[in-house]
Amino acid sequence: METLYSTTLASPVGPLFLAASDKGLVALEFDARLPGQQTIRPNPRDLRSESDALSFQNSGTRMSSYTCELEEYFTGNRRKFSFPLDLRGTPFQLECWHALLEIPYGETRTYADIARAVGRPQGFRAVGMANNRNPIAIVVPCHRVIASDGSLCGYGGGLDIKRKLLQLEGALSGTLAA
Repeated sequence: METLYSTTLASPVGPLFLAASDKGLVALEFDARLPGQQTIRPNPRDLRSESDALSFQNSGTRMSSYTCELEEYFTGNRRKFSFPLDLRGTPFQLECWHALLEIPYGETRTYADIARAVGRPQGFRAVGMANNRNPIAIVVPCHRVIASDGSLCGYGGGLDIKRKLLQLEGALSGTLAA
């Protein structure tokens, strides 16, 4: 059984659940999730044994480097995260998530841009599904991905949080900021 260290961080976009392995951050989840959205956290009402592979140890001390950098991000004093990530997904998801990590702070890309970046120019829907499965919100910046027409669409934390994150980064034009 693998032990993940975890904590919950109060943030301007609501409570954030963080979990890390010895290799790096495994999950950053919004406390309020949309119906059907995946989570790494065990559900105490779920009697299935699928959570047997993971155990969680609440440790603010072990998670302090992650929480410190996130707090700096939310105060506008950090544009890039320096802590290690332990991304877990399919090869295609990993390709997409690494492409997201290349989007600079304060900029956006379209799903089609990401599809081209991973060598699948017609795969914008598959990119959208990979974004939907992104286990490390904010740090792996799927909030920086917008529709080809420039509108905000699809975000695990909800469009209001996506808008707030893009406003924090100065990435919204006047029409999208409203």
